[in-house]
Amino acid sequence: MNKRYKKNENMLSREENISLREKKVAVVGCGGLGGYIIEELGRLGIGKITAIDGDVFDETNLNRQLLSNVENLGKSKALSARKRMKRVNPDIKVHAMHDFLDESNAEEILEGHDVICDALDNMSSRLLLQKYASKLGIPLVYGAIAGWYGQVTTIFPGDNVLGSMHQGGANKGIEQELGNPSFTPALVASIQVAEVVKIFTGKGRLLRNRFLMIDTLEQEYEIFDL
Repeated sequence: MNKRYKKNENMLSREENISLREKKVAVVGCGGLGGYIIEELGRLGIGKITAIDGDVFDETNLNRQLLSNVENLGKSKALSARKRMKRVNPDIKVHAMHDFLDESNAEEILEGHDVICDALDNMSSRLLLQKYASKLGIPLVYGAIAGWYGQVTTIFPGDNVLGSMHQGGANKGIEQELGNPSFTPALVASIQVAEVVKIFTGKGRLLRNRFLMIDTLEQEYEIFDL
């Protein structure tokens, strides 16, 4: 194993580090959360990442979205993720899909992945993602952000966490109401990536059937059993 991953070795064994190269993670959404998730997965050494987003960057993304810059405004978020990761870690493979996930393509796009990361911003898309993750037997790591606040949980096939939490809830994500600074997506994405690593290695306790609520305004972190 090359020196790139040497600093991982005190927390993960050599064998665990090598095993990450064989893993395949789908990141649905390449904006605030998704950009940081892809960055951290790629630097960690996850061998195959599918970056899925049909959107393009605009000026309002510059305050928080890692993949955005003044030179790629108007360009595909997914394709920009692949371009950046070629510079950061050319050892990994990023499959960029300039598509929005929907009923017509979700199963085909998600099939074959080991874990799915939810980096979306609306409930209807999240419920669709949970539906197909469950159907395909793939763990899903959910993250949501809004202003000072964040949420994370890990959903295994059959758990239906989002359906029970958001019955009759509004489609619009809470981030639309409270906005987002630069630091909340980075924090929540990091916790999501930690969950991915725990799924792959069996280390630690997952946030499965537990819901992490983050309040950076008061620096309060609470976990609720589901």
